[in-house]
Amino acid sequence: MKTIAVIGTRGFPGIQGGVEAHSYHLYTHMQDVHVRVYRRRAYLTAQSSQTYPNIEYVDLPSTRIKGFEAVWHTLLSVIHILFHRPDVVHIHNIGPGMFAPLVRLMGLPVVLTYHSPNYEHSKWNAPARWLLRQCEKLSLRYSNRVIFVNRHQMEKCGALDKSVYIPNGIDAVTRSQSTSFLDKHGIEPGAYLLAVGRLTPEKGLEYLVEAAGRLPHVSQVVIAGASDHGGSYREKLERLDVNKKVIFTGFTSGEDLRQLYSHARVFVLPSVNEGFPMVLLEAMAYGLPVLCSDIPGTRQVELPAQAYFTVADVDSLTASISRLLDTHESGPVHYDLEKYDWQSIAAATRQQLLNHDQ
Repeated sequence: MKTIAVIGTRGFPGIQGGVEAHSYHLYTHMQDVHVRVYRRRAYLTAQSSQTYPNIEYVDLPSTRIKGFEAVWHTLLSVIHILFHRPDVVHIHNIGPGMFAPLVRLMGLPVVLTYHSPNYEHSKWNAPARWLLRQCEKLSLRYSNRVIFVNRHQMEKCGALDKSVYIPNGIDAVTRSQSTSFLDKHGIEPGAYLLAVGRLTPEKGLEYLVEAAGRLPHVSQVVIAGASDHGGSYREKLERLDVNKKVIFTGFTSGEDLRQLYSHARVFVLPSVNEGFPMVLLEAMAYGLPVLCSDIPGTRQVELPAQAYFTVADVDSLTASISRLLDTHESGPVHYDLEKYDWQSIAAATRQQLLNHDQ
Protein backbone atom coordinates (compact mmCIF):
# COMPACT_ATOMS: atom_id res chain seq x y z
CA MET A 1 0.00 0.00 0.00
CA LYS A 2 1.35 3.43 -0.98
CA THR A 3 2.03 5.96 1.78
CA ILE A 4 1.12 9.64 1.45
CA ALA A 5 2.64 12.06 3.96
CA VAL A 6 0.46 15.13 4.58
CA ILE A 7 1.91 18.43 5.84
CA GLY A 8 0.65 22.02 5.93
CA THR A 9 -2.60 21.32 7.80
CA ARG A 10 -3.19 21.68 11.52
CA GLY A 11 -4.83 18.27 11.41
CA PHE A 12 -8.23 16.71 11.85
CA PRO A 13 -10.80 15.83 13.09
CA GLY A 14 -12.18 18.42 15.48
CA ILE A 15 -9.84 21.22 14.37
CA GLN A 16 -11.19 24.45 12.91
CA GLY A 17 -10.24 25.63 9.43
CA GLY A 18 -11.00 25.25 5.75
CA VAL A 19 -7.82 23.33 4.95
CA GLU A 20 -8.52 21.09 7.93
CA ALA A 21 -12.08 20.35 6.77
CA HIS A 22 -10.81 19.75 3.23
CA SER A 23 -8.18 17.31 4.51
CA TYR A 24 -10.66 15.43 6.69
CA HIS A 25 -13.09 14.80 3.85
CA LEU A 26 -10.38 14.10 1.29
CA TYR A 27 -8.34 11.49 3.15
CA THR A 28 -11.24 9.71 4.81
CA HIS A 29 -12.48 8.99 1.29
CA MET A 30 -9.15 7.40 0.28
CA GLN A 31 -9.53 3.81 1.44
CA ASP A 32 -6.74 2.07 -0.49
CA VAL A 33 -3.75 4.20 0.53
CA HIS A 34 -1.94 4.76 3.81
CA VAL A 35 -2.17 8.42 4.81
CA ARG A 36 0.22 9.82 7.41
CA VAL A 37 -1.06 13.18 8.68
CA TYR A 38 1.30 15.50 10.55
CA ARG A 39 -0.80 17.35 13.12
CA ARG A 40 -0.05 20.39 15.29
CA ARG A 41 -0.28 19.30 18.89
CA ALA A 42 -1.40 22.72 20.16
CA TYR A 43 -4.66 22.46 18.18
CA LEU A 44 -5.77 18.95 19.10
CA THR A 45 -9.18 18.63 20.76
CA ALA A 46 -11.15 15.82 22.38
CA GLN A 47 -12.60 15.02 18.95
CA SER A 48 -9.10 14.59 17.50
CA SER A 49 -8.77 11.15 19.07
CA GLN A 50 -11.14 9.64 16.49
CA THR A 51 -9.30 7.18 14.24
CA TYR A 52 -9.72 5.85 10.70
CA PRO A 53 -8.41 2.56 9.26
CA ASN A 54 -6.20 4.10 6.57
CA ILE A 55 -4.95 7.16 8.48
CA GLU A 56 -1.96 7.48 10.81
CA TYR A 57 -1.41 10.58 12.94
CA VAL A 58 1.98 12.01 13.80
CA ASP A 59 1.46 14.71 16.43
CA LEU A 60 4.39 17.08 16.73
CA PRO A 61 5.05 20.12 18.95
CA SER A 62 3.63 23.38 17.67
CA THR A 63 2.83 26.90 18.78
CA ARG A 64 -0.06 29.31 18.21
CA ILE A 65 2.29 32.15 17.23
CA LYS A 66 0.96 33.71 14.03
CA GLY A 67 3.49 33.50 11.22
CA PHE A 68 5.73 31.03 13.05
CA GLU A 69 3.56 28.00 13.82
CA ALA A 70 3.31 26.74 10.22
CA VAL A 71 7.05 27.14 9.54
CA TRP A 72 8.11 25.43 12.78
CA HIS A 73 5.69 22.54 12.49
CA THR A 74 6.41 21.95 8.80
CA LEU A 75 10.15 21.87 9.50
CA LEU A 76 9.65 19.25 12.21
CA SER A 77 7.42 17.27 9.86
CA VAL A 78 10.03 17.30 7.09
CA ILE A 79 12.69 16.07 9.53
CA HIS A 80 10.42 13.18 10.49
CA ILE A 81 9.77 12.45 6.81
CA LEU A 82 13.52 12.22 6.22
CA PHE A 83 13.65 9.15 8.50
CA HIS A 84 10.19 7.75 7.67
CA ARG A 85 10.08 8.08 3.93
CA PRO A 86 6.65 7.97 2.22
CA ASP A 87 5.94 7.45 -1.47
CA VAL A 88 4.83 11.05 -1.93
CA VAL A 89 4.51 14.22 0.16
CA HIS A 90 1.27 16.18 -0.10
CA ILE A 91 1.73 19.82 0.97
CA HIS A 92 -1.25 22.06 1.66
CA ASN A 93 -0.88 25.72 0.73
CA ILE A 94 1.99 27.96 -0.26
CA GLY A 95 3.40 28.85 3.17
CA PRO A 96 4.40 25.26 4.01
CA GLY A 97 5.28 24.93 0.32
CA MET A 98 8.52 26.76 1.05
CA PHE A 99 9.86 23.33 2.06
CA ALA A 100 9.11 21.76 -1.33
CA PRO A 101 12.74 22.21 -2.53
CA LEU A 102 14.07 20.47 0.60
CA VAL A 103 11.69 17.54 0.17
CA ARG A 104 12.74 17.22 -3.47
CA LEU A 105 16.40 17.24 -2.42
CA MET A 106 15.51 14.26 -0.21
CA GLY A 107 14.51 12.43 -3.38
CA LEU A 108 10.78 12.49 -2.67
CA PRO A 109 8.05 13.72 -5.03
CA VAL A 110 5.84 16.62 -3.95
CA VAL A 111 2.22 17.39 -4.78
CA LEU A 112 1.00 20.81 -3.66
CA THR A 113 -2.63 21.76 -3.11
CA TYR A 114 -2.95 25.52 -3.55
CA HIS A 115 -5.89 26.64 -1.39
CA SER A 116 -5.59 30.42 -1.41
CA PRO A 117 -3.10 33.26 -1.97
CA ASN A 118 -2.40 33.92 1.71
CA TYR A 119 -0.46 37.09 0.93
CA GLU A 120 -3.81 38.75 0.10
CA HIS A 121 -5.02 38.35 3.69
CA SER A 122 -5.03 41.63 5.61
CA LYS A 123 -3.68 40.00 8.78
CA TRP A 124 -0.18 39.85 7.25
CA ASN A 125 2.17 42.84 7.21
CA ALA A 126 4.28 43.81 4.21
CA PRO A 127 7.34 41.63 5.05
CA ALA A 128 5.11 38.59 5.65
CA ARG A 129 3.30 39.15 2.36
CA TRP A 130 6.63 39.38 0.55
CA LEU A 131 7.77 36.12 2.15
CA LEU A 132 4.52 34.36 1.20
CA ARG A 133 5.00 35.44 -2.42
CA GLN A 134 8.46 33.86 -2.37
CA CYS A 135 6.92 30.72 -0.88
CA GLU A 136 4.46 30.69 -3.76
CA LYS A 137 7.28 30.81 -6.29
CA LEU A 138 9.14 27.96 -4.58
CA SER A 139 5.95 25.91 -4.24
CA LEU A 140 5.01 26.20 -7.89
CA ARG A 141 8.52 25.61 -9.18
CA TYR A 142 9.52 22.59 -7.11
CA SER A 143 6.25 20.66 -6.83
CA ASN A 144 5.80 17.74 -9.23
CA ARG A 145 2.09 18.48 -9.46
CA VAL A 146 -0.02 21.45 -8.32
CA ILE A 147 -3.70 21.03 -7.49
CA PHE A 148 -5.76 24.23 -7.44
CA VAL A 149 -9.12 24.30 -5.68
CA ASN A 150 -9.80 27.64 -7.41
CA ARG A 151 -9.76 27.77 -11.22
CA HIS A 152 -9.27 31.56 -11.19
CA GLN A 153 -6.12 31.20 -9.08
CA MET A 154 -4.78 28.54 -11.44
CA GLU A 155 -5.21 30.94 -14.35
CA LYS A 156 -3.49 33.74 -12.40
CA CYS A 157 -0.46 31.53 -11.79
CA GLY A 158 -0.05 30.90 -15.51
CA ALA A 159 -0.38 27.86 -17.71
CA LEU A 160 1.62 25.09 -16.07
CA ASP A 161 1.55 21.59 -17.56
CA LYS A 162 1.70 20.16 -14.06
CA SER A 163 -1.35 22.11 -12.79
CA VAL A 164 -4.85 20.70 -12.42
CA TYR A 165 -8.12 22.08 -11.06
CA ILE A 166 -9.91 19.92 -8.47
CA PRO A 167 -12.55 21.76 -6.39
CA ASN A 168 -13.63 21.24 -2.82
CA GLY A 169 -16.57 18.94 -2.23
CA ILE A 170 -19.55 18.13 -0.09
CA ASP A 171 -21.06 14.91 1.25
CA ALA A 172 -24.79 14.24 1.26
CA VAL A 173 -26.49 15.71 4.33
CA THR A 174 -29.75 15.24 6.19
CA ARG A 175 -31.48 18.04 8.03
CA SER A 176 -31.67 17.80 11.82
CA GLN A 177 -35.04 18.02 13.52
CA SER A 178 -33.44 18.68 16.90
CA THR A 179 -33.03 22.22 18.25
CA SER A 180 -31.20 21.39 21.49
CA PHE A 181 -28.08 23.36 20.51
CA LEU A 182 -30.19 26.33 19.41
CA ASP A 183 -32.14 26.24 22.66
CA LYS A 184 -28.88 26.27 24.61
CA HIS A 185 -27.84 29.56 22.95
CA GLY A 186 -31.26 31.19 22.80
CA ILE A 187 -31.45 30.92 19.00
CA GLU A 188 -34.89 31.02 17.40
CA PRO A 189 -35.31 28.37 14.67
CA GLY A 190 -36.01 29.82 11.22
CA ALA A 191 -35.35 33.41 12.29
CA TYR A 192 -31.58 33.90 12.08
CA LEU A 193 -28.92 34.73 9.53
CA LEU A 194 -26.03 32.24 9.70
CA ALA A 195 -22.33 32.72 9.02
CA VAL A 196 -19.74 29.99 9.55
CA GLY A 197 -15.97 30.45 9.63
CA ARG A 198 -12.94 31.45 11.64
CA LEU A 199 -13.04 34.88 13.27
CA THR A 200 -10.41 36.50 11.07
CA PRO A 201 -10.53 39.77 9.09
CA GLU A 202 -10.59 38.10 5.66
CA LYS A 203 -14.02 36.65 6.54
CA GLY A 204 -15.55 40.14 6.41
CA LEU A 205 -17.95 39.45 9.27
CA GLU A 206 -18.02 43.12 10.30
CA TYR A 207 -20.00 43.91 7.15
CA LEU A 208 -22.64 41.35 8.10
CA VAL A 209 -22.88 42.68 11.66
CA GLU A 210 -23.31 46.25 10.43
CA ALA A 211 -25.84 45.27 7.75
CA ALA A 212 -27.96 43.30 10.23
CA GLY A 213 -27.95 46.27 12.59
CA ARG A 214 -29.65 48.35 9.91
CA LEU A 215 -32.47 45.86 9.29
CA PRO A 216 -35.29 45.85 11.85
CA HIS A 217 -36.72 42.59 10.46
CA VAL A 218 -33.45 40.75 11.24
CA SER A 219 -33.62 39.71 14.88
CA GLN A 220 -30.62 37.36 15.18
CA VAL A 221 -27.28 36.72 13.49
CA VAL A 222 -25.46 33.52 14.44
CA ILE A 223 -21.71 33.38 13.85
CA ALA A 224 -20.24 29.90 14.26
CA GLY A 225 -16.46 30.13 14.53
CA ALA A 226 -13.60 30.95 16.86
CA SER A 227 -10.48 33.09 16.84
CA ASP A 228 -7.10 31.45 16.23
CA HIS A 229 -4.84 34.17 17.58
CA GLY A 230 -6.35 36.32 20.32
CA GLY A 231 -9.81 37.83 20.46
CA SER A 232 -9.31 41.33 19.03
CA TYR A 233 -11.39 40.66 15.93
CA ARG A 234 -14.27 39.25 17.96
CA GLU A 235 -14.08 42.28 20.23
CA LYS A 236 -14.41 44.49 17.14
CA LEU A 237 -17.51 42.57 16.04
CA GLU A 238 -19.02 42.88 19.52
CA ARG A 239 -18.48 46.66 19.47
CA LEU A 240 -20.23 46.90 16.09
CA ASP A 241 -23.17 44.86 17.38
CA VAL A 242 -24.87 47.85 19.01
CA ASN A 243 -28.33 46.27 18.81
CA LYS A 244 -27.14 42.98 20.38
CA LYS A 245 -28.37 40.78 17.56
CA VAL A 246 -25.24 38.61 17.22
CA ILE A 247 -24.84 35.23 18.91
CA PHE A 248 -21.34 33.73 18.88
CA THR A 249 -21.36 29.94 19.24
CA GLY A 250 -17.59 29.44 18.95
CA PHE A 251 -16.09 26.64 16.87
CA THR A 252 -19.07 24.43 16.07
CA SER A 253 -19.05 21.02 14.40
CA GLY A 254 -20.92 17.73 14.18
CA GLU A 255 -24.56 17.63 15.24
CA ASP A 256 -24.41 21.17 16.65
CA LEU A 257 -23.38 22.63 13.30
CA ARG A 258 -25.93 20.41 11.55
CA GLN A 259 -28.65 21.99 13.67
CA LEU A 260 -27.47 25.50 12.80
CA TYR A 261 -27.58 24.76 9.07
CA SER A 262 -30.92 22.96 9.33
CA HIS A 263 -32.84 25.78 10.99
CA ALA A 264 -31.24 28.94 9.54
CA ARG A 265 -33.25 31.45 7.55
CA VAL A 266 -30.40 32.61 5.28
CA PHE A 267 -26.70 31.78 4.97
CA VAL A 268 -24.35 34.73 4.43
CA LEU A 269 -20.70 34.55 3.36
CA PRO A 270 -19.27 38.11 3.49
CA SER A 271 -15.60 37.15 2.95
CA VAL A 272 -13.16 39.51 1.27
CA ASN A 273 -10.86 36.61 0.38
CA GLU A 274 -11.52 32.88 -0.11
CA GLY A 275 -9.93 29.99 -1.98
CA PHE A 276 -12.97 27.77 -2.42
CA PRO A 277 -15.33 28.14 0.57
CA MET A 278 -16.53 24.74 1.73
CA VAL A 279 -19.05 26.36 4.07
CA LEU A 280 -20.86 27.73 1.02
CA LEU A 281 -21.23 24.21 -0.36
CA GLU A 282 -22.42 23.02 3.04
CA ALA A 283 -25.12 25.70 3.18
CA MET A 284 -26.22 24.79 -0.35
CA ALA A 285 -26.37 21.10 0.57
CA TYR A 286 -28.81 22.00 3.35
CA GLY A 287 -30.94 23.89 0.83
CA LEU A 288 -30.43 27.32 2.38
CA PRO A 289 -30.88 30.52 0.39
CA VAL A 290 -27.37 31.99 0.22
CA LEU A 291 -25.79 35.41 -0.17
CA CYS A 292 -22.06 35.80 -0.75
CA SER A 293 -19.57 38.50 -1.60
CA ASP A 294 -18.68 38.78 -5.26
CA ILE A 295 -15.09 37.45 -5.24
CA PRO A 296 -13.35 34.84 -7.44
CA GLY A 297 -13.59 32.18 -4.73
CA THR A 298 -17.38 32.34 -4.54
CA ARG A 299 -17.74 32.64 -8.31
CA GLN A 300 -16.41 29.07 -8.53
CA VAL A 301 -19.94 28.06 -7.59
CA GLU A 302 -22.50 29.09 -10.18
CA LEU A 303 -25.22 30.98 -8.34
CA PRO A 304 -27.93 33.37 -9.57
CA ALA A 305 -26.75 36.96 -9.96
CA GLN A 306 -28.89 38.13 -7.02
CA ALA A 307 -26.95 35.81 -4.69
CA TYR A 308 -23.87 38.05 -4.95
CA PHE A 309 -23.27 41.42 -3.32
CA THR A 310 -20.38 43.85 -3.64
CA VAL A 311 -17.45 42.81 -1.49
CA ALA A 312 -16.77 44.91 1.64
CA ASP A 313 -19.87 47.04 0.95
CA VAL A 314 -22.36 47.29 3.82
CA ASP A 315 -24.94 49.08 1.67
CA SER A 316 -24.87 46.34 -0.97
CA LEU A 317 -25.11 43.58 1.64
CA THR A 318 -27.95 45.34 3.47
CA ALA A 319 -29.94 45.67 0.24
CA SER A 320 -29.28 42.02 -0.68
CA ILE A 321 -30.46 40.71 2.69
CA SER A 322 -33.56 42.88 2.60
CA ARG A 323 -34.43 41.80 -0.94
CA LEU A 324 -33.94 38.11 -0.17
CA LEU A 325 -36.07 38.23 2.98
CA ASP A 326 -38.83 40.00 1.06
CA THR A 327 -38.86 37.68 -1.95
CA HIS A 328 -37.77 34.20 -0.84
CA GLU A 329 -40.58 31.74 -0.38
CA SER A 330 -40.35 29.24 2.46
CA GLY A 331 -38.88 25.82 1.78
CA PRO A 332 -35.45 24.51 0.77
CA VAL A 333 -33.62 25.66 -2.36
CA HIS A 334 -32.40 22.97 -4.77
CA TYR A 335 -28.82 23.26 -6.04
CA ASP A 336 -26.99 20.97 -8.45
CA LEU A 337 -23.98 19.74 -6.44
CA GLU A 338 -23.18 16.63 -8.47
CA LYS A 339 -19.70 17.79 -9.50
CA TYR A 340 -18.76 18.44 -5.86
CA ASP A 341 -18.97 14.84 -4.71
CA TRP A 342 -16.12 14.03 -2.31
CA GLN A 343 -15.73 10.46 -3.52
CA SER A 344 -14.93 11.53 -7.10
CA ILE A 345 -12.79 14.43 -5.84
CA ALA A 346 -10.77 12.05 -3.65
CA ALA A 347 -10.30 9.69 -6.61
CA ALA A 348 -9.07 12.54 -8.82
CA THR A 349 -6.68 13.74 -6.10
CA ARG A 350 -5.40 10.23 -5.47
CA GLN A 351 -4.58 9.92 -9.16
CA GLN A 352 -2.51 13.12 -9.03
CA LEU A 353 -0.70 11.96 -5.89
CA LEU A 354 0.25 8.52 -7.19
CA ASN A 355 0.82 9.34 -10.86
CA HIS A 356 3.02 12.40 -10.51
CA ASP A 357 5.90 13.15 -12.82
CA GLN A 358 9.14 11.94 -11.27
